[in-house]
Amino acid sequence: MKKIKWGVIGCGGIADRRTIPGMLLCENAECVAVMDKNPESTAKVKEKYNIEHSYTDEYELLARQDIDAIYIATPVFCHKEQVFAAADAGKHILLEKPMGITVKEAKEIADYCSKKGVKLGVGFMMRFHDAHRRIKEEIEKGSIGEIISAYAKFNCWSPVSPIKWRQTKAFSGGGAMMDMGIHCIDLLQYMTSLCATEITAMGGNQVFQYPDTEDAASAVMRMNNGALFTVEANFNIPDFVGCKFEIFGTKGSISAVGSISQVEEGIVTITKNENDVVSASALEYVSGNMYTKEIDGFSKAILENSAVPVTAEQGIFNQQIVEAIYESNENGKHIKLS
Repeated sequence: MKKIKWGVIGCGGIADRRTIPGMLLCENAECVAVMDKNPESTAKVKEKYNIEHSYTDEYELLARQDIDAIYIATPVFCHKEQVFAAADAGKHILLEKPMGITVKEAKEIADYCSKKGVKLGVGFMMRFHDAHRRIKEEIEKGSIGEIISAYAKFNCWSPVSPIKWRQTKAFSGGGAMMDMGIHCIDLLQYMTSLCATEITAMGGNQVFQYPDTEDAASAVMRMNNGALFTVEANFNIPDFVGCKFEIFGTKGSISAVGSISQVEEGIVTITKNENDVVSASALEYVSGNMYTKEIDGFSKAILENSAVPVTAEQGIFNQQIVEAIYESNENGKHIKLS
C-alpha cells in the first residue's frame, strides 16, 4: 500500500500525546519529520517515536520534497502563517481547530489553500469515535424519532498560568468555548445532521481570572428543524468529573458519558419505546483510535483525490457559531446565523 508521508508542525501537546501515536498505527501514513520551536520538544518526540528527521524551523521541514501532508498543531495565532507556508510548498494540510483567531482569518486560510490547490482538513477527531458514528446511524434510521433537544458538556481544570496560551484571546481566539465547546458544537451537528440557525449565550469568569478569555460559557442553539441544543464548556471543573451529552427525540433518547474525550471510550445508552415496552440498553461500538482513523481518512482523501473527512467549510461554520456565542454574551441578544 502506498503511504502518505507526513510532517508535523507543533509536536508538543496533542501531537505528542495523541496524533503522532495514532499516525504511527496507520497503514497508509508515515511520519517522516517533526518540528517545534522548542528544541527539547523536537528531540524528545524524535527519540520517543523513532522519527527520522526533526527541525526547529517549519520552513526547513516544508522544504523536504518527500513530504506529502502536514499536520499543524501549534497555537492558533501561528496557524495562518504556517498554513500559507505549507500551501506554498504544495503540501496538503490537516489543521487543528479552531482554524484561525477569527472567522475572517479562517476564511483567508481556506481561500489560500483552495487557490494553491491543496487539500485542507480540520481536526475534529471526535467525529471518528465509533460510538458517535453509531449514534449518527441510530438517529438516521429513526430509532429515537424526530430530534427535539440535546445537551453536551466538555470540561477540564485549567488554573491561571502565563504559559497557557489558550487563556489569552490574541493567541487562542477565545477561552473554554473556543477550545472545548467547539467540539460539542461540531459533534451534535454531525450526529444529528442538523445545523444551528440562531444562538443565545452567557459566559464569563467564575473561578479563574484570565486576561481576556472566559473560563465558562453556556449557549443555546436553535437548529434548522426547530430543536434547541445546549452546549456548556468549562475550564473550571475538574477533569475527573467527566464529560457527557444526551440527545432527545419523540421516540426516545441517546446518552453518553465519557465519550467526549481524547480516547475512544465511554458508555452509551439508548432508551426507546418499542411496542409499548420502554427499554434502556447499551449501544455497542468498536473501540479503537480516533486519531489513527482521522489520519487514515485524510491520507485516503489524498491517495484517492477525494473530499477530506472534515472540510474547511465545516470548521469555519463551527467557528462562526462560537463567535456568535461571544457576541450574544457581550450584547445580551439572540444572534441569527447568516
